[in-house]
Amino acid sequence: MIVLESVNLAYTAGETSVSVLNNASLDVAQGESVAIVGPSGSGKTSLLLVLTGLETPDSGSVVFDGAELHTLSNDQRADIRRQSIGIVFQGFHLIQSLSACENVALPLDIAGVSGARDKAAELLHRVGLGHRLDHYPNAMSGGERQRVAIARALIHQPALIVADEPTGNLDNETGAAVADLLFELNNENNATLLLVTHDPSLAARCQRQIQLHQGGLQPFVPVVN
Repeated sequence: MIVLESVNLAYTAGETSVSVLNNASLDVAQGESVAIVGPSGSGKTSLLLVLTGLETPDSGSVVFDGAELHTLSNDQRADIRRQSIGIVFQGFHLIQSLSACENVALPLDIAGVSGARDKAAELLHRVGLGHRLDHYPNAMSGGERQRVAIARALIHQPALIVADEPTGNLDNETGAAVADLLFELNNENNATLLLVTHDPSLAARCQRQIQLHQGGLQPFVPVVN
């Protein structure tokens, strides 16, 4: 489903250039679950942006489901994300003027799918927020907003689920429930799951663990004491 080949990406500030991805290559099969691990500041979030077409690499290619993302227009890449990719960012990106249920239903509303609110309510119940359907983001805790963002990313049953620290703002019990939901949908819909996480137990649930080190990608081998 995803082929990353010899991708390079650097950010420039003034006269300083910082290399983030260095000849990074990765193949991910449909239905596979992959954890991306690495220290803070190693470029994991930038990698997700490149994989989803939100960031264009300086060189190399990114192919999603047969489409070379760098050859597409911004609108074409946006269409792919809307139809096939669910993204959970650390910053949530919820719309403050919409309730939790309206935020989650939004992707289906935009696509003209009927019954969007009922589907959103069902998914919010699954993440433990059935009692918060009509509440607005500014009245919710960080963990609750995180769960709303996760539900919104999953509402259209995407072929690819990309999550950046999806359990980072959640207590252990809620985090485990959210992780269960992500892997349930991975199995139910044969969705590809890419997780950026610092949580070893969450990473271990994935079929593969990939480490981002000095801009490159390599299999991660946990240290056994």
